[in-house]
Formats: sequence, structure tokens, C-alpha cells
Amino acid sequence: MRDRTPCSALNPELIGDDVTLAGWVHRRRDHGGLIFIDLRDRSGVAQVVFNPNLAPEAHAAAEQFRAEWVVKVTGRVEKRPPGTENPRLATGAVELHASQVDTLNPSKTPPFDVSDDQAVDEGLRLSHRYLDLRRGPMQRNILLRHKVIKFIRDYLDERGFAEIETPILIKSTPEGARDYLVPSRLQHGSFYALPQSPQQLKQLLMVSGFEKYFQIARCFRDEDLRADRQPEFTQLDLEMSFVDEEDILGLIEDLYVRIVEALAPEKSLVKPFPRLDYLEAMSRYGTDKPDLRFGMELADLTAMEAESGFQVFRSAAEAGGLIKGFAAPGCAGYSRRQLDQLTAYVRSRGAKGLVAIALEEGPPDLASLTMESIRSSAARRLDIEEVKAMAAAMGASPGDLMLIVAGPGAEVNNALSHLRNLMAERLDLADPNVLAFAWIVNFPLLEWKPDEGRWDAPHNPFSSPKDGDAGLLDTEPGKAIAKQYDMVCNGYEVGGGSVRNHKRETQEKILSLMGHSQEAMQSQFGQLLNALDYGAPPHGGIAMGLDRLMMLLANAASIREVMAFPKTQSAVDMLFGAPSPVDDSHLKELGLRLLRP
Repeated sequence: MRDRTPCSALNPELIGDDVTLAGWVHRRRDHGGLIFIDLRDRSGVAQVVFNPNLAPEAHAAAEQFRAEWVVKVTGRVEKRPPGTENPRLATGAVELHASQVDTLNPSKTPPFDVSDDQAVDEGLRLSHRYLDLRRGPMQRNILLRHKVIKFIRDYLDERGFAEIETPILIKSTPEGARDYLVPSRLQHGSFYALPQSPQQLKQLLMVSGFEKYFQIARCFRDEDLRADRQPEFTQLDLEMSFVDEEDILGLIEDLYVRIVEALAPEKSLVKPFPRLDYLEAMSRYGTDKPDLRFGMELADLTAMEAESGFQVFRSAAEAGGLIKGFAAPGCAGYSRRQLDQLTAYVRSRGAKGLVAIALEEGPPDLASLTMESIRSSAARRLDIEEVKAMAAAMGASPGDLMLIVAGPGAEVNNALSHLRNLMAERLDLADPNVLAFAWIVNFPLLEWKPDEGRWDAPHNPFSSPKDGDAGLLDTEPGKAIAKQYDMVCNGYEVGGGSVRNHKRETQEKILSLMGHSQEAMQSQFGQLLNALDYGAPPHGGIAMGLDRLMMLLANAASIREVMAFPKTQSAVDMLFGAPSPVDDSHLKELGLRLLRP
């Protein structure tokens, strides 16, 4: 409609002008004569008045309007009567007095109120996503996503990057998660895979001499889902030649600071981003993606409790495990039921149990604590000096609740990192308007898998060892540190990358330690290994999860809130009904036969 004016454009400067609006009936109010319509388009909402004395035909048409009808209205912009202005609307000082109206399309009664931002069952929202996307929060989220991606493209273009698309149908290679497979009609018995990431492809582009590549890449992983995972997701994929770690970290940090300052100025962040060694992060927070918006850091009690009279602690230390804990401020009054819930929670995260020690309020400091001011099921097996030492290590004070887990190191760290986040949520310690970005660096290059009798790469097998560590691959692979880095924010990993191996012998050595034979290397990685023989430059890059970034910028509880057409946590598309069966004729054409359970 060439003569259409956006709803948000109505302002006092247009008073007396005739304009045409088109959009959806957001709300309708009949005041026993005058009819008021809030008309909505993508730009905003404007009030339209239908007066039977001035435009009887338009008024008669407006009597039929209902929610979500699509209408076109022509009229004159007028100042609202004194006292009826709406300061909550950008257009709230004026209104359109309708003279002519066209009903472009009526609507059935929607299954939920599009004009209301109240909670709606997610299944209902996803099965009617085209209606859900009309709602204000979803419109804002999706349009913010557009602005972020445009900002990224402009930023990288100004710095000499070329946006290059890579294939969606590629070869299945081990990337850490299950591939989605696509059968070939022309090559019966053979399959494509949907890319988990363009990892090898972007390295090949560096060998091809493009030097600076990026892509807003669609990626696919067949893995168990949660609030920050979807089977298909979007990442900023980026690679550069002739760089080292600092070049990549500096570029991405500058980009993210600028994104936040330009598009989410209500958010605060710390500059420069803190950097934590991997081992330091695991020690202090039990995870390599810590939430730094609050304290409650973990204290390692293993050494001081190795000779404890409490059998649970002593056995964990003797078995080579860990005893760690943290203090939850002001929670000494937790009831037995609340403590049982916390115990059940850590058990669901792999721990065998939880030791809770409440430091009752009353004593002015730790030195004044007595066994009478301590409440714990383990109190009879602990002495007061032992409790004081643990409290001092945790930074606990009277009135706090000490939460301790003992057992194998991986189980202890995992359980406590989740418990720490849970307590921060309960205590409202995590400000949603703070973006606590940080870099995690100095990851181990390889980790030993005792059950499989081989080494494995914690992130990907393409990371280069730190300068001077390559020789450790022949002697002590577990001590080699990778040129690997992750960006974390508010408890989420939002990106990760590395400087790559640009020499074939180093890459083959790592793959060999991971248990790949020469035949397997050539079959799965031959295209990359062969390319490294032809003058591959030093290169490195990163992949940034845009869905998780958007979730943080929009204060959303799930990445489903910042994706136009997401799937459920069971990987079901409720709008299209996918996945779905296919005709037997289609399977026959592909040379496939289903095995019925």
C-alpha cells in the first residue's frame, strides 16, 4: 500500500493531516456511541476513533471488528482531548478519526489473547506460532535479533571479513555430538550429514587464502535438549589467518562490547572481560562456564578434612576424591524439608549426598561459635575447631548455611556448580541486567578416557598446543595446554574456539592419540589433512552462539523465546508436526527400510 503510514508515525506534527493506517485490531472498546480501536502493525499501536455522527459507514463497519481482524483505515489525525492522553504509547498524544475503512481479512477468535503479555501455555504458543509471533515480547525479541546480526555483519565487513556460505550437506565426521543424517537418492546406502559446525570448511577457506572469513551459520546437533539447546541453532562462525589467541579474543570482545552498548544499553558489563584459567574456574566454581554475577565461590576442604573423624569426608579423601563446599548467606534457618530438597537436588546431579551445616545466628563471629550454635546431621562427628576451619575457608558467618559435597572430583564439581546456581536464584543474587562476560583459557589439550583406553579432546581435535607444548604429545599428553578459549556469560558458554594446527604432523599426532588409525584419519579428515600439505597458514577462529547471546540480551528464560520457529525439548515442531512418517514409496526410492520396534 503506497499510501500507508506506519502506526508509530502518528505524532502531533501530523495533526490535521489525512493518513491511512493498516494493521491488526489489537483491542476494541465500544463506549456506547464512539468506538475506539487500538490498531497494531510492526511499528507500534495507534488509537483510531469511529464516530457515528461523522462517518456512519465506517462506524457501522467497526461494530463488526474483533480481535486480530486485518483492516485499513483512512482518517484525520487529531489531538486527543485533555486528560485522555496515553503516556505509555509513543502515539498517545494523538488519535486518528476514521472516515473510511476497509476490512482486509477477518479473523477467527485466537486461542489466546495476542494483545496480552501474560503467560500462555508453551504448547499452545508453539502450535500457533504465527499468532505468538504477533505478541509484543516476541516481536521485540525477533527484531532485536535482526539488529544484532546486522550489527555483526557491518562490524566484520568494516574490518575486511568476507561472508562465505558453506555446504549444509556434508560428510559425517566426529564432532562431539550425533549427526543428523540425510540419505542419498542417487547413491543408495550413502548418507550426507547436516553440519554440527563448519569447522573443517572454515579451515579449508584459510588454506584457500581468504584470510578473514565469517558466516551466520546454521548448525545441527542431535543431542538431548534443554533451555539453551535446540537441534538446529545459529552461530557466528569466524576464522582468521596469521593470528594468535590475542587477535581473536580482542576482536570478539570488542564486537560484543559494542553490541551491548549499542543495542542493549540498559545492560551493564565489566571491561575488559576477566580471564580465568580452566583449572582456576573448575576450582572456584566447579564448572568451566561460571556465573560471575555473584560470589559463593567453592572452597576446597580436602586437605583439611583428610583426617576427619567424619567417615564420609575421610573416605572421599582416601579415595582421591574431593571435599568442597560453599556458604549460602542468611540460610541457616532452612528447615529439614528444605535441606532434604537440596540433598535430592545434588543427587539428581550425580552426587551421593549433601552435608549441610547451619551456623545459627547469635554468636558475633566465627571465634565465638560453639557446638550449641551449630545445626547439622553430621554435628556429632565433627568438632568445633573443624567446623570453624571449614567456615573460615568458605567465608561463612553466623546465620549462613554451609553446603558440602564429598566424592569423586567430577561429581562434586558438577553437583556444587548446579547447587550454587540454584541458591543464587533462590536468593535473587543474579541481576538479569548484568552481563558477566569472561574468557576461560588454558584448557587441557587432551584428557584421558580410562574406560576407552585413549585420549580425547575436551572441545575439538583441531586445537593447537601452546608454544613449547608440542613435545609433550610424545611424553606426557595430559600436560599439554591448548590454544583454546571459551567465552562465558551468566553461567552459559556463549562461544568457543582455538588457534588450529596448521601443520599436518601435529594434527595427525593428536588424532592418533585419540585412537584414530591412519585409515580412519584419511576417511574422516583426509580433506583437511591433505590441504595442510599445501602451504596452510597459521590460523584460528571461534564460533559464537547467537541464540544464547539473544537469550541473555532479551532476558529470556529459553532460546525458544528468541527463535522464530523453535522446536520443543523433545525436538518436535508443533506447528508443522515434524518429525513425521514418510510414504513407503519415498523410502523405497531412497533404498531404505524401517525396522519396526
